Amino acid sequence: MVQEPSNGLEEGSQSTLGINLPGVWGTSLTAVAGLLTSQLGIPLRTWMHWKARHTDFTAGSGFSDDIVSGPLSAWHHEREFSDENGGTLLTEKVHYELPLLRRVPSAVSGAAASRFEAELRRIFEYRERQTAEELAFHQSLGALASSPEPPKPRAAAVSGASGLIGRQVCALLGGAGIEVRPMVRASSSSSSTNTAAGHSGRVIPWDPQAQKLDPAEFEDVDVVIHLAGHPLAGRFTASHKRRVRASRVDGTELIARALARAEASDHRGRALVSGSAVGFYGATPHDRAHHQQEILTEDLPAGTDFLADVCRQWEKATALARDAGVRVSMVRTGIVQTPAGGVLQQMLPLFALGVGGPLGSEQWQSWISIDDIASLIVHAALVPTVEGPLNGTAPNPVQAKGYARQLAEVLHRPAAVPVPSFGPKLLLGRQGAREVAMADQRASAERVRGTGFCFRHADLDEALRHVLGR
Repeated sequence: MVQEPSNGLEEGSQSTLGINLPGVWGTSLTAVAGLLTSQLGIPLRTWMHWKARHTDFTAGSGFSDDIVSGPLSAWHHEREFSDENGGTLLTEKVHYELPLLRRVPSAVSGAAASRFEAELRRIFEYRERQTAEELAFHQSLGALASSPEPPKPRAAAVSGASGLIGRQVCALLGGAGIEVRPMVRASSSSSSTNTAAGHSGRVIPWDPQAQKLDPAEFEDVDVVIHLAGHPLAGRFTASHKRRVRASRVDGTELIARALARAEASDHRGRALVSGSAVGFYGATPHDRAHHQQEILTEDLPAGTDFLADVCRQWEKATALARDAGVRVSMVRTGIVQTPAGGVLQQMLPLFALGVGGPLGSEQWQSWISIDDIASLIVHAALVPTVEGPLNGTAPNPVQAKGYARQLAEVLHRPAAVPVPSFGPKLLLGRQGAREVAMADQRASAERVRGTGFCFRHADLDEALRHVLGR
């Protein structure tokens, strides 16, 4: 979503979407553009604008969308809601016209129409799965929180709301009927930040570098979700490492201090969910001098390398809030699976070209789908019994060679060309390659499951097929 509907579902309300090119090549091209944008700082766009207008709106019954501008000659999308066996049945009908087909031979137009139909079915099947899973997630949260039933949070502040995970988190919170208030850096334009986060309501100004955040901004906030931090990707120079550490530790201390003051003046029972990473445990067994455990559980101490120390200080910075009576959770995120960022974004173009392969061999990779990490963060925010560190990783980690094999099978490509060791070093430097790209971490998901959280994607194959629409 590039721009939310200008007036909700009301008649005449307009929205703008970004539409990728179809298939694995379209996804790969978008991944390349995203990777270059993050590395070079130059915004590249591979998607097309699709502007739509709401029509035929009937409260409680349905509405339609008509294309205003975009890649098709015509598009009319009807949605009808009706009661069905104690639930709701959504029926959708689409009428469309492809451009230029009247001017080409019938064989060409038939092939193009068939290909478009297949892509359309793939998109609608993805949306059906996503909608069903999100409704089930919200239903499970209601059941979990009902005995005894606490008051549902009314407002949530989110830092990093326009980021990869933050956008998903904000969407889930909104789906739960919670007002989302993105935390906006004082130097940012409010309007541009709101658009990026898919949000047009109230925002909370803050300046982590100058340590400025008015505790009064949290006066009527029930939950703070803190996901902001300087991007980890980049060469691990001294200045890059300073920014990585300061953005996480100083920002968390500022939020925790403001939350503590807000809670001291009004014991509202607030909650803080702060980001962390599986880097907490150290990149390799060599970096875990205090224990010899192969499976990494939340009760183990921090590792001894740079990222482990950052995570340790990051989590420690939440103490001011916890000591003031705020319920605090720290989510130690693993390798997030989405073509929009991270490892999958970097590897997808190579695999699409048939020259992909494993990044390492025996190293354990603790991964999690983008949907599950967003759901886990919201779960931690809304379920009053969840607190402390949580491994944000799926139940079934894989080794590097197994990851490459699974990705190749999903894409119907070979996985015979190992990624040369100098590749990650060029992007991240020697230390960054060792602690990020070649890390060996086998994290446990048992504590997360014990909180009542249900993973949508417990196995890598189903996670990759979902996020890639395969």
